[in-house]
This record gives sequence, C-alpha cells and structure tokens, in this order.
Amino acid sequence: MTLTIRVVAPDKILWDSEAEEVILPSTTGQLGILTGHAPLLTALDVGVMRVRPGKDWVPIALMGGFAEVEDDEVTILVNAAERGETIDKAAAGKALEEAQVRFDKAESGDDRQEKIQATQALKRARARFQAAGGMV
Repeated sequence: MTLTIRVVAPDKILWDSEAEEVILPSTTGQLGILTGHAPLLTALDVGVMRVRPGKDWVPIALMGGFAEVEDDEVTILVNAAERGETIDKAAAGKALEEAQVRFDKAESGDDRQEKIQATQALKRARARFQAAGGMV
C-alpha cells in the first residue's frame, strides 16, 4: 500500500505521485508518515522533506507551510519549495556561508527585527543546501 503525496506551492505543483514514506519538517521536529497514519494537520517549518517513492529518497526543500494527512493522502501546502536535484549545490553552499555571516552579525547586534530576518534566511539557505546534497 502507498501514500498519495501532493506538494503544492503558489506557483506550481512540485510533487503529485505515490510514495512508500515521507518525512516532513514539522514545527515540532521531523515527522514520518507511513500508510495507515492517523489523520493529522500540522504546521511545517523551513526544512527538507524527504519522499521515498521506491528504494531511493527524494529531497525537497520546503519554505514553511502546512500538511494534512487523511486516508493515506498527504497534502502539503507550502510558501515555496524546490526539488534537491534542481538546486546548484555550490551556489547553495555559498548562500549558506553568506547567511551564516549575516546571522552572526545580527546576533551580536541589538536590532531584533534583523535577528529574526537573519535567522529565517539562514534556515532557508540551510534547507536548500541540505536538499542539494550538502551536509551541515
């Protein structure tokens, strides 16, 4: 038995297929979904979703959203998303380094808004780098 998984962003449907398993970056930690899972509605954090349609995992960087699980159907509505194989790993690594520098600067300053923005930018950059196959 398989799950039907749909990942929907405002500009496109990123995934609409069956899979054996999915791991979601929920706001409370990683959440694994298999067939027969209880109904669930959860908020998603910025992070990497992993889908296993067969024996290999497919990473997808998610930029926050919501997921609903019901009757072996997983519907994921996100602000933005990218499949790992479409992300340039070198560019994502450079963006992560830049985001880390911005974060470090913001942490030593007093501007609360800049700290929040730098934290979010770092989370997005880390998710893209990890989805591209990078290790953090």
